[in-house]
Amino acid sequence: MKLIENLKWRYATKKYDSSKKVNDEDLQKIKEAIQLSASSYGLQLFKVLIINDKTVREKLKPVSWGQSQITDASHLMVFCNYNKVTDDDVETYINLKAEVQDLPISSLEGAADFMKAKMKEKSAEEKISWTARQTYIALSNALNACAELKLDSTPIEGFDPEAYSEILKLKEKDLSASVVMAIGYRWKRRRCYTTCKKS
Repeated sequence: MKLIENLKWRYATKKYDSSKKVNDEDLQKIKEAIQLSASSYGLQLFKVLIINDKTVREKLKPVSWGQSQITDASHLMVFCNYNKVTDDDVETYINLKAEVQDLPISSLEGAADFMKAKMKEKSAEEKISWTARQTYIALSNALNACAELKLDSTPIEGFDPEAYSEILKLKEKDLSASVVMAIGYRWKRRRCYTTCKKS
């Protein structure tokens, strides 16, 4: 099984080569792996922000325990969970499911009503905790995709969520930063060769 071999190859990279960038084709594959992630009820109540702006990443570094991966990795992904879950979120999912699977909406009304009822049973705090846990399933898919592509990756929990929220203006979008992932290429020590002349 190739996946097992690739998982043995990967590790949480601590130092990245900032001069090397992940190409668009590989980045698209990682994004697709995230999109195909499993989630509770299939709702996928999260967003993944890809932070490319160097200035923003410099602001995020000190509120991420000063970890160099924040600025040195090729790409920085911030997995954000929804702060609220509404009937509209369920309807959006049901409509998409009906379209993709070519099903009449009426055949999914029972499932929609069930999901809406279960959402109403949760408190606001429970909803945030629940949606935050969903991001870790997506993170796992992304880490596995990176391993398959022989790209280095680092899952990062060491950061200040409130500071991220302020810097990335997440509250305005009803989102919270749950977990972060850096991707790129590990830094390798370069050998230096010198020529010694006999005196």
